[in-house]
Amino acid sequence: MQKKDVESDWIDDGEKIKLHKAPDFAAMRKAGRLAAETLDFITPYVIPGVSTEALDKLCHDFIVERKAIPAPLNYRGFPKSICTSINHVVCHGIPGAKKLQDGDTINIDVTVILDGWHGDTSRMYNVGKVGVQAQRLTDVTYEAMMRGIEAAQPGATLGDVGYAIQSFAEKQKFSVVRDFCGHGIGKVFHDSPSVLHFGRKGTGPEIKPGMFFTVEPMINAGTWQVKILDDGWTAVTRDKKLSAQFEHTVGVTETGVEIFTTSPAGLDRPPYAA
Repeated sequence: MQKKDVESDWIDDGEKIKLHKAPDFAAMRKAGRLAAETLDFITPYVIPGVSTEALDKLCHDFIVERKAIPAPLNYRGFPKSICTSINHVVCHGIPGAKKLQDGDTINIDVTVILDGWHGDTSRMYNVGKVGVQAQRLTDVTYEAMMRGIEAAQPGATLGDVGYAIQSFAEKQKFSVVRDFCGHGIGKVFHDSPSVLHFGRKGTGPEIKPGMFFTVEPMINAGTWQVKILDDGWTAVTRDKKLSAQFEHTVGVTETGVEIFTTSPAGLDRPPYAA
């Protein structure tokens, strides 16, 4: 009987996937809220002239002061507490001395560890006044993420999530990055399953209540191909055209999907009120 109880915490479709219980949902709500609050907190600081290093320090202090840990710091050698990806940087941009300029767009990606549980989320920010294409790319990327989350219903498949994202983005004449994907999360930062942001309906593992994972599409204005810079982390578009990303951490319930990282302040996508 005990063995059966243990096995009921997993499903196996080529990869083992944890199924979580009610107390785990409660813990993830707290971790997700803190991650979202961190992005709310940093919003007024994302202005022309600020360095990404300064944004990193502000977020680091905000997280630590709340007795949490910034998960990216020293994770597999990553040197900072957040990721800052500007313009044609797709993801994993390393904060540094570079200062933001009017018209830039930037993705800030935050993951906190609170009481052993991970809350992972990212948002786009406009720096000053951005161009029409940049704003449209941001809008489409947010909508693509939300369509992916809506597709993550119990009984559906992870291929349904990828299809919802890809079909919408490509209809808008944008492309979906293939090299990076969402991931299972909980007490482990990156866990099974892999959540592709492209795919075919009805393929991949079945979505079951108790699954925790991120949905975090990266959408490019040009081709989907990317390359990694010499620092071993920063991914950029090969054609140097703009990229955008949003990310939420979600949990699958008996009746739908719960977003753990919704902004408490209502600052889910730009433009944000001054």
